[in-house]
Amino acid sequence: MTAPHRPHTLAVLGLGRMGDAMAARLAAQGWNVVGWTRSGRTPGTVEVTGDANEAVAKADLVLLALFDGVACRQVLDGVRDALRTDTVVLNTSTVAPAEAAELARQFGPSYIHAPVLGSVPAVAAGTLRILAAAGQDALDRARPVLAALGTVRRVDDAATAAALKLIANNSLAGSVLALRDSLRQADALGLRRAQVLDVLELGQLGGLVARKRPFLSDPSAAGAAEFTVGALAKDMDLLAAASDTPLRSAAGLAHAPAGPDADIAVAATAPAVDDAVLEPLRAYIRGHATGDPAHFRDAFLPTAHIEGIREGAFVSWRLEEYCALFQGRPAPDEPARSRRIDVVDVHGTVATATMTLRHGADTFTDVFLLARADNRWRIVNKAYHRHS
Repeated sequence: MTAPHRPHTLAVLGLGRMGDAMAARLAAQGWNVVGWTRSGRTPGTVEVTGDANEAVAKADLVLLALFDGVACRQVLDGVRDALRTDTVVLNTSTVAPAEAAELARQFGPSYIHAPVLGSVPAVAAGTLRILAAAGQDALDRARPVLAALGTVRRVDDAATAAALKLIANNSLAGSVLALRDSLRQADALGLRRAQVLDVLELGQLGGLVARKRPFLSDPSAAGAAEFTVGALAKDMDLLAAASDTPLRSAAGLAHAPAGPDADIAVAATAPAVDDAVLEPLRAYIRGHATGDPAHFRDAFLPTAHIEGIREGAFVSWRLEEYCALFQGRPAPDEPARSRRIDVVDVHGTVATATMTLRHGADTFTDVFLLARADNRWRIVNKAYHRHS
């Protein structure tokens, strides 16, 4: 029996938490690994190049570990001409089923869609569970790499692999939210946190509690995030959109703190935000979804300003000037757009909030100042950043 082909050179595109961990694991197993990242970050675990085309030009196998489907399309479009005809593309990123199917169609039999179950510790231990969809030849060629990272469960096609990964993450989101509910109820009953965690470790949430116990006991003592709230919320948005079915987990994570370093345990320890604070933010979302400026007038105080950089110049619109930008109907691509409340912090009668809006090719971060007046919360001002 012929031994599996062992790739000589691997390119890892995306050196975030998972990509960096996978690159380090594979380098430690003896492969020649070169990494590339869009952020320019150089973690120091493997050789890094600033040119993605240079990274893939000599690679037998290209491993993607990117945040979403948009990033996958952009990066692969950028390196397409540099890929050798015999190079295997192994995509471990979490994307929508339709995005996975389209990538598989574009790159053909050399493409493996292989989302993974597990986080950074599982990578380091080589115990990831890998959902792989590929032709037999590509799978055989990539098998030594896959074996170094974990165990493979083969599935029928790329869309199925992507969908199963989202379902798995939905179960994680449900566990995080169940843990949050338990901790909030325990706090209301005046129970000691250590005692509560001891008991929860004995039950169905035991594995999650055990892994996250240092953070759950003292959030300020947490180390580097293994899996962030932002990534989990993104995955739940993908699942809700793909299934066209509202998700409790998506709604529950909508206003959990989701900064770039916010571990999923943040969602379990975050205090509840009063619905009254969220209502103007939801009205703002309805305004974008429908194009009806009446929702913005409901969300903002009449004296509000909306400010940011537009076409290189600072703009400061009064509310009515902002409302005039909307024509009373949804954008043509509204079904593909998404909005998520990332963080809400309440300080008595004032609050701050951030929101991520994905509008076609554009992503915006909106930052709000809110105030409670006349027994009602309204948005005082909004500033925004458009990501290029």
